[in-house]
Amino acid sequence: MRRDTRGMRRGIGATALVATLALAATACGDDGGDSEQSGKVEGTVTFWDTSNDGEKGTYKKIAEDFEKKHPKVNVKYVHVNFGDANQKFKNAAGGNSGAPDVMRTEVAWVADFANLGYLQALDGTPALDNESDYLKTAAGSTRFKGKTYAAPQVTDTLGLFYNKRLLKEAGVEVPQSFADLKKNAKKIKDKTGATALYLRGDDPYWFLPYLYGEGGDLLDTKAKKVTVDEKPGEKALATMKDLVDSKAAITDSSDGQENGIKAFQEGKVAMIVDGPWDIALAQEGKEFKGDKKDNLGVAPVPAGSKAQGSPQGGWNLSVYAGSKNLRASQEFVKYMSSAEVQKRTTEELSLLPTRKSVYEEPSVEKNAMVKFFRPAVEKAVQRPWIAEGNSLFEPIRVGVDGVLAGGKSPSAAAKKTGDEFRKLLKDYK
Repeated sequence: MRRDTRGMRRGIGATALVATLALAATACGDDGGDSEQSGKVEGTVTFWDTSNDGEKGTYKKIAEDFEKKHPKVNVKYVHVNFGDANQKFKNAAGGNSGAPDVMRTEVAWVADFANLGYLQALDGTPALDNESDYLKTAAGSTRFKGKTYAAPQVTDTLGLFYNKRLLKEAGVEVPQSFADLKKNAKKIKDKTGATALYLRGDDPYWFLPYLYGEGGDLLDTKAKKVTVDEKPGEKALATMKDLVDSKAAITDSSDGQENGIKAFQEGKVAMIVDGPWDIALAQEGKEFKGDKKDNLGVAPVPAGSKAQGSPQGGWNLSVYAGSKNLRASQEFVKYMSSAEVQKRTTEELSLLPTRKSVYEEPSVEKNAMVKFFRPAVEKAVQRPWIAEGNSLFEPIRVGVDGVLAGGKSPSAAAKKTGDEFRKLLKDYK
């Protein structure tokens, strides 16, 4: 986002008043079904693309190629900054004015939007094509209360990007754990002048590997219990603070996405935790451009004291329930999530497909980043796909910032985060 890219600055949930307006405005569009399959594929489809600066050119061209396949359809392509997209869509859908026909939605948004009545259920419509071909984990984020509200387009998780040259000069191996990273940080600094790690402290998504690494999770959805404030959550915050305090890592509470990828591109940091969406951007930097392309390495996110894990992420395609052109919108979603398009985005952007068949394509199979990230995605930790899931990230962001920049103790920040979770989740203890 530059994804903010994934600059996962998720908005707080919409108010009950907005939800009521949306439900009233879109009640007729929710069911989808056979009635929409007989319409003509023509007219205008407004598409909000939330991809980052390195990806948007490709997605714009793909939208234009859809127009070539369907000459009677005009796709109005609109690039929307990721950090603004969630609330912008809620404002438009809640006010029943200005919402796009199709939106590229982050996986955590689907349940939230569907719960508010903003999305059309796609079951039984042309939008869902060859559903058995989708990866099970990717398809999971498209469903809410027994209905399907999106088509999976891209899946991802986090990995450790590292500068092969800097680690070689320092004489250190790729860290297997955050403890290893801290132990070798001084050697990296002394030998190369670079800081070991850029730590994303501004974005709550990047807190999750530390939490999973201590054997924790945000919630226990089966027991309806908040778990983020238990010992693993406290220890995760303490690990992040220790990396910064020891100067093994640098961080930024204002724009970690922009500053982090720039520091990595320029060789000011040897490593950064990031995802496949930033591969293209990383390779634009002087350390990885052109014949230095192979200098970019990717490894699993370092482990904590208990485990190794990173969150499942990705992108889906959803249709606005109040769309005036449902049939063409469904066909557009079908195309944008097709094996043809997913193969193209892997070849051009190294993004991970959500379709099993695409991984069998020779060009995809040999992609170096796919080779690493596919098994990582298969082992990624599922986030809670609940309507309030998106709103849980703001309390985490505040907690992490309090520890890294506000002088708050990890135990106090963890407790405060748990208390805020319980305010949002009334039926959780």
